[in-house]
Amino acid sequence: MADTSDFRNGLIIKFKNDLYTITDFQHVKPGKGGAFVRSTLKNLKTGRVLDNTWRAGESIEIVRVERKTYQFLFKEADSLVLMDNDTYEQINVPQDMIEGQKFLKEGEQIDILLDDADAIVTAEIPIFVELKVVETEPGFKGDTATNTLKPATMETGAIINIPLFVNEDELIKVDTRTGEYVERVKT
Repeated sequence: MADTSDFRNGLIIKFKNDLYTITDFQHVKPGKGGAFVRSTLKNLKTGRVLDNTWRAGESIEIVRVERKTYQFLFKEADSLVLMDNDTYEQINVPQDMIEGQKFLKEGEQIDILLDDADAIVTAEIPIFVELKVVETEPGFKGDTATNTLKPATMETGAIINIPLFVNEDELIKVDTRTGEYVERVKT
């Protein structure tokens, strides 16, 4: 049986009847009393982060998962249709399981975590995507001095705020976690 000495960042464990990944941990040995481990856990389904303290050597249940890369094909009703890059098998994943899915365009790669029973644990889209601006107000020369933003519609239909100097038909890099503009992409 695994215990707290097996902790490492990215390890997936079963805790309180849910799956969590360890994002941070610290082994503490105080001068008085027993050693313990402080950890930060992220719920794989809800994304909620919580802190927990464990006694050193306390038993934990490690969950073995397999990471597979799928390609996003299209949206269908309330799910996304993905294709396995190796077997070309298609699967449907509920839209609410994928955070930031409004930034997905066809052909984008998605990592799916599968448990022992081949059930989907979670789906992760790329942190940064390159999207084309399809609609925004025109920018003017000299608009780079201030940090003012304007709304823009991306090729996927998502609306984000971009700097005034970015114009239509330009490629930009977007952070899918926050939905914020990162930079212009040079072509």
